[in-house]
Amino acid sequence: MPVPVPRQRAIPAVESGQAQAASTAGLTKEDTAAPLTLLLIEDDPGGSVIMPDLIDSSGQSIRVRTARNLTEAERLLTDDVHCILLDLALTAPGRAGDEPDELAVLRHVLTLAPRHAVLALTASGDAERGAQAVRVGAQDYLFRDELDGRLLSRAIRYAVERKRSDTAERRLAEGRMRAQENRRLERGLLPTPLLEGSSLRFAARYRPGRSRALLGGDFYDVVRTPDGTVHAMIGDVCGHGPDEAALGVELRIAWRALTLAGLCGDQLLSTLQQVLEHERADDEIFATLCTVDIAPDGRRAGLCLAGHPAPLVSRPGRTARLLPYENNGPALGLLPGARWPRMQVDLGAEWSLMLYTDGLIEGRVGPGLERLGQDGMVEMVRRQLAAGLRGEELLRAAVHEVRELNGGELTDDVAVLLLDRVP
Repeated sequence: MPVPVPRQRAIPAVESGQAQAASTAGLTKEDTAAPLTLLLIEDDPGGSVIMPDLIDSSGQSIRVRTARNLTEAERLLTDDVHCILLDLALTAPGRAGDEPDELAVLRHVLTLAPRHAVLALTASGDAERGAQAVRVGAQDYLFRDELDGRLLSRAIRYAVERKRSDTAERRLAEGRMRAQENRRLERGLLPTPLLEGSSLRFAARYRPGRSRALLGGDFYDVVRTPDGTVHAMIGDVCGHGPDEAALGVELRIAWRALTLAGLCGDQLLSTLQQVLEHERADDEIFATLCTVDIAPDGRRAGLCLAGHPAPLVSRPGRTARLLPYENNGPALGLLPGARWPRMQVDLGAEWSLMLYTDGLIEGRVGPGLERLGQDGMVEMVRRQLAAGLRGEELLRAAVHEVRELNGGELTDDVAVLLLDRVP
């Protein structure tokens, strides 16, 4: 038995003898080139009064498909259908004992075709039922006995544009909600320093390289353990995407947990490397890290570097300089079984210690390819300290000047934290 072919008829344009100019708001090039297609769902389309000539806004004939019931409508509801004209008198599928629902057929069609514009067709004078159909989800309603070609053509165009507008508005609202949720999530993932009981002052500055992001592959944290030691850390996962940001958060949380559990130095970094190896998406992903543990008296510190730039220390009456980095170990994830020696550093009674990621030193200086580098950063910070900048103000000025030297936004993530001890 041959498969029935859906009936389709194209009706020539007759509206005022000429087409109106196309309205292209919200339409793609393909939308404006292809004619509109209407799916008419009515139990007796052959004897229907819906026989006027129809044209779209570009002057092309509106194609009409007809369906006698919802089963046939579902088969004819292909992607090229733009609008559905539904007779509300059509019987909707239901179960015995269900409460009568005058709009059951409309609800069924809206579930079947959530992305399509829907026009409700009702008896003349039954405006209440038509208005109720619009409240349920139809774009508009029409009276069966009052249709003509001009009215129906205009109603179809209006319904299609309104559906597009409603869909765009909904997607925009959903996008805003997702953006708000992402911002809340990213802010929640940034650390809250645990320094209760410490006399050290803390400041931090964070700027992701990804456009519109709040969190990048850089990470930092500061905690004080019960023995009075203050532990600080800053790190950088290679790359700048959301996967790198997620891995950075995992490493930060692991570092905090391990530090509060009493691990330090080489033992802590070895365990972090295991975390990285298990959590990274690719074997080539690695992370640099700098950890500092400051003794309870605040005068001494232990320093471990895993492929990371050395911190900068400044003291009253002395020139700011980088801490020793001769015993710098490899980045995490590069060498299985690597070791990271812990260096002892004398800080003195009053000092300021700045930890940073390479985003602060790899920006360009002017239009050429020259980079700021560690030496350039040290000179920059020396000038800012000489100008009396401290704390948040110092970090803000440092990041701002690096961006200015780069000639615009930095491509890499930037994280900087500052610990000050003032007797």
